[in-house]
Amino acid sequence: MKKIMGITLLLTGVLAGCSEASALTEEPSIITPESTSLVEEIPEEDDSTWGSVSALEALDYTLEEMLIYAIQDEYTARSEYEYLIATFDIEKPFTNIMASEENHIAMLVPLFTDYDIALIEDTSSEHLIPIATLEDAFAIGVEAEILNIAMYNAFLTLELPEDIEETFIKLRDASENHLAAFEKNLERITS
Repeated sequence: MKKIMGITLLLTGVLAGCSEASALTEEPSIITPESTSLVEEIPEEDDSTWGSVSALEALDYTLEEMLIYAIQDEYTARSEYEYLIATFDIEKPFTNIMASEENHIAMLVPLFTDYDIALIEDTSSEHLIPIATLEDAFAIGVEAEILNIAMYNAFLTLELPEDIEETFIKLRDASENHLAAFEKNLERITS
């Protein structure tokens, strides 16, 4: 049996959409992990699931599963950006986006309490892989944000409590901003 894991969580995640990210500002369609360019198949060594890629593999979700996938993805984004800052000794845009990920986590944590769901431990560092170049770092940032947007779009197709729906919309919209920043930097570095 194989498990699809994408970059932000294997860098897995951390990252619906479409083949052109600019279309995300219009009516985004949901992508699958297989349609992203930086996703690879790996043998399943355990039966754990993690973040947006695993969320996009699921056909339906409980409220608990949605919150867990969401916080896993946000944990992983934060860890990934910490790793990239340390590895490449670069601050922008990673420090700004990492601070935003902290805010995303802070938005999700109270929902676990409000809905009597146990907050999971942050084991995101176990899901990261080394990145060789700054170009790859930006490409992975693009991929991670696309998958993150896709996950929230999938969740938003369901009937949700108002506070959770509002939070998912805010998180998705912030990821669209992050996507634009990574795309801009990727274009700059590859031009």
